Amino acid sequence: MAASARIKTCQERSNSAPEKVKLNSLLVQTTEKVIAIGASTGGTKAIETVLRDMPAAAPGTVIVRHMPENFTTSFAQRLNDICQMEVREARDYDHVVPGVALLAPGNRHMLLQRNGGTYQVKLKDGPRVHYQRPSVDVLFQSVANNAGRNAVGVLLTGMGADGAKGLLNMRQNGANTIAQDEASCVVFGMPKEAIKLGAADEIVELSRISQTIIHFLQNQKESKTR
Repeated sequence: MAASARIKTCQERSNSAPEKVKLNSLLVQTTEKVIAIGASTGGTKAIETVLRDMPAAAPGTVIVRHMPENFTTSFAQRLNDICQMEVREARDYDHVVPGVALLAPGNRHMLLQRNGGTYQVKLKDGPRVHYQRPSVDVLFQSVANNAGRNAVGVLLTGMGADGAKGLLNMRQNGANTIAQDEASCVVFGMPKEAIKLGAADEIVELSRISQTIIHFLQNQKESKTR
């Protein structure tokens, strides 16, 4: 898989602080929405790019990045320093709430579950999926089952096929889904597999993914009020 992967070098983004985004009233009200993001190779910069452009009161966000134990804590801390949302490593039974992004800890699967009118995350061990723990598919399948049309799924750069079937399941359950395009991927593996399955509503260049997420959320809100 490594030998056949198409590798690209991402252009570094500016290290300047992100411009504060004026909050949209529609986003502030999306308290039952969930954003689910998965990534692997090249995902560190890709996740940073997406989260830096999200407003402080964006819907609760759950993230899986293939990463070893002890690295996810420092990655979450770095994201927290540069993003408008609060970003931290997930703990068992953390609530998924607006303005907070939860990163799955290394070597633990993370699932979304419903608890009455709220969402929580559940951390667990168990076998690796696509050779990975945490697995994007494990997260996405749980989001499809528990959030359905209240979710937006995003599959970013990475090697292999983890997340492709989960993203398809999310779309089949009414969620809006996004796959990163080939030109902006470091490795066009996971998004490519999702696109082949017909799992993506939109195939989007990395710098436009945050904008597309917000567009989907606004349209979901408008459709519910009609």
